[in-house]
Amino acid sequence: MAASSTDAAVAVTRLGLGARPGEIAQVAADPRGWALAQIRPQGAPQPTGTFQTTDQRMTAFLAYQAQNRQGDRSDPEATRAARQAARRAITDDTSQAFLARARHGATTDQGFAERWALFWANALTVSAVKFDSGAFVDSYEREAIRPNVFGRFQDLVVAAEQHPAMLLYLDQARSTGPGSQAGARRKVGLNENLAREMLELHTVGADAGYTQADVTELARALTGWSIPRPQDAQSQGAFVFRANVHEPGPRTVMGRTYPATGRAAGKDQGEAILRDLARHPATARRLSHRIAAHFVADAPPPSLVARLETAWTRSDGDLGQVARALVEAPETWAAPPSKIKTPYEFVVSTHRALGVPPERLAPLRETLVAMGQPPFAPPSPEGWPDTAADWAGPDALVKRLNWARSAAVTGRTGDIVATANDTLGDRLSERTRLAVARAESRAEALTLLLMSPEFQRR
Repeated sequence: MAASSTDAAVAVTRLGLGARPGEIAQVAADPRGWALAQIRPQGAPQPTGTFQTTDQRMTAFLAYQAQNRQGDRSDPEATRAARQAARRAITDDTSQAFLARARHGATTDQGFAERWALFWANALTVSAVKFDSGAFVDSYEREAIRPNVFGRFQDLVVAAEQHPAMLLYLDQARSTGPGSQAGARRKVGLNENLAREMLELHTVGADAGYTQADVTELARALTGWSIPRPQDAQSQGAFVFRANVHEPGPRTVMGRTYPATGRAAGKDQGEAILRDLARHPATARRLSHRIAAHFVADAPPPSLVARLETAWTRSDGDLGQVARALVEAPETWAAPPSKIKTPYEFVVSTHRALGVPPERLAPLRETLVAMGQPPFAPPSPEGWPDTAADWAGPDALVKRLNWARSAAVTGRTGDIVATANDTLGDRLSERTRLAVARAESRAEALTLLLMSPEFQRR
């Protein structure tokens, strides 16, 4: 199929994170091929930088925990200072990782792979609203999400659920089977948070017909999934299975029974259930709708959802095949731009349009906090909201306008009309072009461009 002159603009704004200078012209020869070439078995590219691995971060986290528990009554000020220094070392590394991620978004030539990775990080949300999970949120994205986003969904979701960020965010690390050795001795109990979100948000969804009994059974199967403790003599990695807190016995979830012996016993019992949930038809249907709603429209074309679901089902959850189906679907290219950029997308796309990545963390963080999307901190396990109504309220638009004015004053660009054409291509309306051309100053012209409907929508 021959590409229209509009397709390149659609590719870099709807499938990507916005156009860099000259990018629309580069993509114009083959917009679909541009996106398809980014679907690679090794996953999405990583931001540039040297950051702690999950195992290294776990060592620092356990040292911080040990300091909190032990203390030094003879010198409380020194103890407090040591704790604060240990905590700051963790948060500083995480903050720099976020800046590296934003810089990567602002400069990458693989905008579709980046948007696809960010979609899955949000679909399988962890959050820095809790310090414990926040200590691992950046390594979670680098190690559990990005390498798996074009592989099998069941592998992605297992990597996500067994990562310390998820285990700590949803309190799984403390969950103890009441009938386990530890449960009988310490009278501690079951935590159902991870099990509930696995079913409701990560796989089949609330409409799939599971019951509270299924949630409890899955929670029992997941007992033992945990992280190392400060007192452990030797860590076997950032994820550990504690047999002494695992609830014994077979489990039945959504009509299927998982025995307590053989390959499905112990740690593998929970994983076997999770993999079956990942391959369930309801999971294909729900996540296909969510993909279409994210990339194309809040109320996506049913035909597009059907295409994605078919690709998911036929490939047994191969996310590379689902991504290919999205790129090749005519609905992806034909739908009018209606999605409103999130604050992060707005900021990153502005940096892309200006050809300058964010340089410092503090103003970036302050901007995103003001706009309601603080770094690595979605407000709930549902992730960041993804509809126009969530991001286009009057107060939100005023905050965007204020930031756009500041960016316009400091942004260095030449002919703003040329920048508008370079940024939006054929999506640039005559009304916006004239407004930009007639502006009384360069800063006003750039502000009008950044706040135009074409730039705010994708």
